[in-house]
Amino acid sequence: MSEWKEYILEQVIDKFIDYRGKTPTKTLSGIPLVTAKIVKTGRIEQPNEFIAKQDYETWMTRGFPEVNDVVLTTEAPLGEVALIKDKNIALAQRIITLRTKSALCNSVFLKYYLQSDIGQNLLQARASGSTVEGIKSAELKKMGISLPSLKVQNSIAEILSSLDDKIDLLHRQNKTLEQMAETLFRQWFVEEAGDSGFTTLSHYSDNVRENVSIGDLCKFENYIGLEHVPQKTVTISSWGSPIGLASNKSAFKKNDILFGKLRSYFHKVVFAPVDGVCSTDILVIRPKKPEWFSFCLFWFFNKEVVDYSDLSSGGTRMPRTSWELISQYEIPIPDEEAIVKFESIVRPIIEKMTGASQQINALTQLRDLLLPKLMSGEIAVVN
Repeated sequence: MSEWKEYILEQVIDKFIDYRGKTPTKTLSGIPLVTAKIVKTGRIEQPNEFIAKQDYETWMTRGFPEVNDVVLTTEAPLGEVALIKDKNIALAQRIITLRTKSALCNSVFLKYYLQSDIGQNLLQARASGSTVEGIKSAELKKMGISLPSLKVQNSIAEILSSLDDKIDLLHRQNKTLEQMAETLFRQWFVEEAGDSGFTTLSHYSDNVRENVSIGDLCKFENYIGLEHVPQKTVTISSWGSPIGLASNKSAFKKNDILFGKLRSYFHKVVFAPVDGVCSTDILVIRPKKPEWFSFCLFWFFNKEVVDYSDLSSGGTRMPRTSWELISQYEIPIPDEEAIVKFESIVRPIIEKMTGASQQINALTQLRDLLLPKLMSGEIAVVN
């Protein structure tokens, strides 16, 4: 670290754009609104809130975002960080946007620095609040930061961003494949369903209830909790290890369907790309026949099933659904040949998505391994 220089953040930032304390009028369409809740794991997820186009300039009086500006969540949660890739966005409260002085600091490097343990610890050290932890703009500006030469910053940023670019490409590939399969499913089994009557999801699938005690967790390599499962996609690309877990879990097999049963997680429905154990707040669902897998997956992922689970859930503190409820959801009786044909078309798509998910997981682990070593100078980058 001898060639790294110490600064405070305001010395390397050209502009702080802070919209805290302001709440925009939201609309169903218009300019996408970036809120703190969609800045996650280094990325800005698909916005689902908007402001009207005619309100954009009057709302964005504190400054307009630019591509490669760094966005940082200042509370609830504190410390999520990402780069702006499309400047046609509006910024919500609880987010500060940082535009670096290009002669001193590479914005991509800054994003990774704030993501690293070093950056996160520095943010935490200046945070305050007893109920909700946050950081004030004045405190953020005084936060220390260590920077190597701009040439080294550029090299580090290129190494890490090349991994993230590959991860993003695989995510987009999986989303495209998923949309193709879902479109075919809805056409065959929902929109053009016959009039042969109705059956239930329990006819095609079972809830697998294989409890795994704490003492037996060491027999498994992979753990999936609700925190690992993304919303509104059938693919999961990150998971953890059961080492250190302190409660019983449920076992699952590769290609089992995992359905979050707490109300706020009902649209966390994915297929498992590996064997492992999962939270007991996840239902493990297994088709009764292998050739029914794709058919079952997209039925449980279907919005109508999710909405039904929401309406039928019970409990005041943490409303949840159950297998007994969702298994009785009625579906049109399908043509058996259509199910088998759907499986023959979609199964190769699922296998390709599985391979991509495993690549994403491996690349993510590599990036997370390199990040602290690069930011601490443990791995030297030639100047």
